[in-house]
Amino acid sequence: MFIYLIQHAEAKREEEDPERGLTLKGFNDIEKISKFLSSLKINVDKIFHSPKKRAKETAEVLEKYLRPKEGKEEAEGLNPLDEPEIWYDKILKLKKDIMIVGHLPHLEKFASLILTNDKTKKIINFKMAGVLCIKREEDKFFIEWMIIPEILKEGLSE
Repeated sequence: MFIYLIQHAEAKREEEDPERGLTLKGFNDIEKISKFLSSLKINVDKIFHSPKKRAKETAEVLEKYLRPKEGKEEAEGLNPLDEPEIWYDKILKLKKDIMIVGHLPHLEKFASLILTNDKTKKIINFKMAGVLCIKREEDKFFIEWMIIPEILKEGLSE
């Protein structure tokens, strides 16, 4: 089983857009990442995202390219200040490959919890539109890889 943790792409400032939708750069970054992931033939059963507009728009672009079998779903427990234990308990029951589109500091704490059993250890430096791939074997979790938009050259993901 694979779990893909994705920080939403770059969002507009609150003064510009109170709902904080994605910027043009944010849309371009997540599209570049999505095309790259699609080229890897990644199979995702479902994409979960927070209720916030920036996460929803990020998930919509990912869904367009990855076509998860069960689509995408807005989910509780993925907001910036939510406790990571909520999703830790959920993924222990899941037997499918999922993507979680969320926010900091939640994603950092969640990754730390499943990888080290300590949500206070910062072990991953998430970037906007970046993807962390975690492999689950039984009840153990391992980092497989991480990709951020800045690594991908223009045209490489097409």
